[in-house]
Amino acid sequence: MFSRVCRTHSIFTRVLMSILLCMALLLSATVRADLENFCDNLPRAAYAELEKHSASNDWFEVYEVGPDIWAIYEPFQWQEVISYLIVGSKSALLFDTGNGMGDIKAIVDQLTDKPISVMNSHSHFDHIGGNYQFDNILSVSTEFSVVRSRGMQNESVTTEASPQALCKALPQGVTKDNHKIRPYSITREVVEGEVIDLGGRQLEILRIPGHTDDSIALLDAQAGFLWTGDSFYEGPIWLYAPETDLLDYKKSIARLAALVPNLTALFPAHNTPRARPGLLLETQQAFDVVLAGKAKPVPTWDGVVTFEFDGFGFLMREDYTQIQQPH
Repeated sequence: MFSRVCRTHSIFTRVLMSILLCMALLLSATVRADLENFCDNLPRAAYAELEKHSASNDWFEVYEVGPDIWAIYEPFQWQEVISYLIVGSKSALLFDTGNGMGDIKAIVDQLTDKPISVMNSHSHFDHIGGNYQFDNILSVSTEFSVVRSRGMQNESVTTEASPQALCKALPQGVTKDNHKIRPYSITREVVEGEVIDLGGRQLEILRIPGHTDDSIALLDAQAGFLWTGDSFYEGPIWLYAPETDLLDYKKSIARLAALVPNLTALFPAHNTPRARPGLLLETQQAFDVVLAGKAKPVPTWDGVVTFEFDGFGFLMREDYTQIQQPH
């Protein structure tokens, strides 16, 4: 069972207050950001080189992005989340489960009949939404991941199912008024350096806190594949929420960048399913430029700015220089 669960009232209160503030920021971002044109980016050019699998439906698009590696993409919701089914000879791992609006298990069941475990890149709502459909959930143990496993009510995520966040109709039975993140049970704790053996494919867990304290990456060292979650993707990387720690992110992106010489592909959690490894080096360098005060912030909404670079960027609080604390 899941261990090291923090139960004291004071700790829970601090975590809950942080999450409530995060919700407010996220909802403000969603409502006030310019969402009305995001559909114009579709289809993204990266998908033209990939063949859509027959398991695709009106909500999910499925692409094979490597041998027995399936990107399960939600293109019609503004987060453009990508979950990954990684299949070995003995078992399979589902890395993230998306927004929870579509039936991701029905997609997975078409792709493999092997035993499935779920692991999340982190516990933000757009990556844990389908966890409730699965029995075997692996997770690191942090206060944030424990609290998020209890689910999120409709008022916290209602905007995610609103018309301005969508390019097409929601799946049958899902509405703006009933969408929520359902609770799920974490069945086993995983730790830094642990290797998940799927049979012919071994995935090493890398703890990379920063975006959240429970952020992880998965490394297939033999193939040179790295799943980066929200620590890197081609787009504005969100680094402004209360649970984000910029100094931790600085260390984590440096750790990932150091892997580049041995990597052949990145599999990010948003927008595009496969990216060139060299972008990690560019991201590390760009973030150092930002922290040094040498990049121009673009006001985005109240209290949040964007730093724009070629192919990616950073969404950060405008007082980012004041919230760094030495570790």
